[in-house]
Amino acid sequence: MKRIVVLGSTGSIGTQTLEVVREQEGLKVVGLAAGSNVSLMEKQIREFMPSFAVMWSEEAAKELKLKIADLDVKVLSGMEGLVEIASMEAYDVLVTAIVGMIGIRPTIAAIKAGKDIALANKETLVTAGHIIMPLAAEKGVSILPVDSEHSAIFQSMNGDAKERISRIWLTASGGPFRGKKTEEIRDMRVEDALKHPNWSMGRKITIDSATMVNKGLEVMEAKWLFDVSFDQIQVVVHPQSIVHSMVEYVDGAVIAQLGVPDMKLPIQYALFYPDRRPMEQEKLDFFKHSNLTFEKPDTETFEGLALAYEAGRTGGSMPTVYNAANEKAVSLFLNREIGFLDIPRMIKAAMGNHKLISNPDLEQILQTENETYDFIERMVSKEK
Repeated sequence: MKRIVVLGSTGSIGTQTLEVVREQEGLKVVGLAAGSNVSLMEKQIREFMPSFAVMWSEEAAKELKLKIADLDVKVLSGMEGLVEIASMEAYDVLVTAIVGMIGIRPTIAAIKAGKDIALANKETLVTAGHIIMPLAAEKGVSILPVDSEHSAIFQSMNGDAKERISRIWLTASGGPFRGKKTEEIRDMRVEDALKHPNWSMGRKITIDSATMVNKGLEVMEAKWLFDVSFDQIQVVVHPQSIVHSMVEYVDGAVIAQLGVPDMKLPIQYALFYPDRRPMEQEKLDFFKHSNLTFEKPDTETFEGLALAYEAGRTGGSMPTVYNAANEKAVSLFLNREIGFLDIPRMIKAAMGNHKLISNPDLEQILQTENETYDFIERMVSKEK
């Protein structure tokens, strides 16, 4: 029996993780954590009966305690709660499906406790990869990618040494605005940006897909996961989302992982690695998907991707600035306070304003995040 803790259990990846638990024998949920969705958390607790539950909001935690007062479940709150649940002994794998940089501290705590990480939180490696990966190696902990693209790369590498890898082909759907030019997307509304053609995801990541910032974050994450240079990571737009990513080897062979767009496959693969389990889902029909196409990304229109390479190559605290500026800008866009193209504009401005820290520790990473938030807020205030 493999015991798991799920951070972000009420979100898109979290709920799909629990679907895998329902469908597969051999998994036991011992801890759940979420933001503020008390009603869904209560349903999850009553179904899976974990020992611990964490709500980010203290008010939500108090409400949850009242709703499950009849159950023997310890309810915690905030960062202290996340770190405590990640540090406990009685589990095997931490699923980090929580959104944002709040995932860093509990991930570090879990690694220090010797737990394997099923990683669906991009920000952890984007901003703190230089801390996370050496620590995981020191503790003998596996970092198992849950993102479909990184899972595809992981599967395509199949344990091959990185010296044999020539290039990683990181696929992107292109989002809802693929093929459009700058003037065509200038006035796009929130509703337009949330219409992803292939994937059903949370609001923030769907906007990131529309700007291609999500792919930029994945480029930086791939650098740390697979120990390759940025020159070895090539984004390729693949509108059908059937080829989830590819690995090109030094002899010219290209190994790809294909499948229908379904996040449960990479989630299940991470939870049972190195085993593969039968899975009830739509299987890939090559006769139905007879035309697979590939395009070069338009980094002039979708400047967020180009800025990601710049931030990644600069290194140090710059990826934190990139990520934090995007988080703040996307929040403002979803609240209809700024336009769509203001997102990459604000990222670029924040990066230009930042004084680089070459090897930031965790406190400096979190301080950089707050300073970037403040910069964006001041920028918006001046422009009103």
